[in-house]
Amino acid sequence: MSASVRLGIVGGAGWLGGAIAGAALAAGAVRAEHLTLSYRRTRPERFSGAFWTADNQVLADRCDVILLSVRPQDWPSLEVDAKGKLVISVMAGIRLAAIGEKHATSRVVRSLPNAAAEVANSYTPWIASGDATEADRAITRAIFDACGVQDEVGSERDIDYLTGLTGSGPAFPALLAHVMMRDAIAFGLPPDVARRAVNTVLTGAGQLLEARDASPAETVQTFLDYRGTTAAAIETMREAGFEQAVANGLAAAFRKSLAMGNT
Repeated sequence: MSASVRLGIVGGAGWLGGAIAGAALAAGAVRAEHLTLSYRRTRPERFSGAFWTADNQVLADRCDVILLSVRPQDWPSLEVDAKGKLVISVMAGIRLAAIGEKHATSRVVRSLPNAAAEVANSYTPWIASGDATEADRAITRAIFDACGVQDEVGSERDIDYLTGLTGSGPAFPALLAHVMMRDAIAFGLPPDVARRAVNTVLTGAGQLLEARDASPAETVQTFLDYRGTTAAAIETMREAGFEQAVANGLAAAFRKSLAMGNT
């Protein structure tokens, strides 16, 4: 992707849209003077040199690539004529065909980054429409490489599944952290100690898995084989239904993604 490409982010004032903008700027995937962002109410004071507008059609007319970062429930009321340009969606559930039809283009990418784009550590699966060019794919890779790691997947069904697995991003580890921290505080630890302990455990675990490139199952089995305190905790959590609860949650997210695409 050339940094001269003019990128517009509808919803650039939001958490995810802003995170993608910041990551793309930091990586040099786009220059500030070629970045246009839209907002709904108050213009943010960030991204010096970028162009801000409350008019989404003005954004579309200024740009080569239009990234839609709005809530799926707000998308039906979004009036943007993309006139055959590349449109990249980061909305859960909304299908390629529907995006293309609504925005007058056959060059569409459906993607699902997560909030960790804010720290350039998102996992982003994506799929392109049949009329998307190799240049369109290169642009998509450049944007989401800036946000972390990206994969072009084989089907929209894969995107729907990954909506729960990775699109939820930090939410699942954050839920685990919340439960662990609450238990530590109930035990009597000071909240600041509990927070540092839990956050360090989770960030360290992620870095360890990445550095060792081992399967999570192997890591779990290593602790089970040691037959210590960790094994006791893992076995008790499994008996309480931890694994089934996670599977049920992912299935619910998959069903929700399918339902959102049918509304």
